[in-house]
Amino acid sequence: MFDAYLDIETTGLSRYYNEITVIGIYLVDGRDSRLVQFVGDAVTKDNLLGALDGVDTIFTYNGSRFDLPFIYTHLEVDLASMFYHHDLMYDCWRMNLKGGFKAVERQLGIPRQLEGVDGFQAVILWWRYRNHGDQDALALLLQYNKEDVLNLKALRERLSIPASI
Repeated sequence: MFDAYLDIETTGLSRYYNEITVIGIYLVDGRDSRLVQFVGDAVTKDNLLGALDGVDTIFTYNGSRFDLPFIYTHLEVDLASMFYHHDLMYDCWRMNLKGGFKAVERQLGIPRQLEGVDGFQAVILWWRYRNHGDQDALALLLQYNKEDVLNLKALRERLSIPASI
C-alpha cells in the first residue's frame, strides 16, 4: 500500500458548471515515487482508478470540499468511500495556519518555482491551450499542477503527519 497526493485543475469553482482540466497524482511507495497527470479527454474514471490501484491514503488540501466532490460529480467516483482520505487543510487549521494552500506554503517556507501562478492563472493557461493549441501554456499548467502535488507531500512532512506506509 502507498500514498497518493492528489490535486485537480478546473475551468472554475463550480463542480456543476465547470470541468476538470487536469488530475495530478503523486504516487509515493517508500522511496519510490512517480507523477501521473491526466489532461482533458484523458480525465476519465478508468484512468483515475487505474492510477490509484494499490493506494491506501489520498492526501489533498481542501479536497473534502473541492477536489473529491468535483471528481464525484464529473467521474462518478466516490474516492472518500474507496480510500482513506486525509485533507491536510484541517491539520493546518488546527495549527493556526490559515489561508489557501499557497499561503500555507509561504508560512511554512515550502518553496515554489512558479511564483505568481495560481488557480485563476491555471484557468487562463487551460483556455490558451484549448482554444489556441498553446503547448507552452499546457506545459506551464502541468508544471503548476506538479508543484501542487509535490508540495502536498512536503506539507504533510512539515506537519509531521505520518504516511500510510
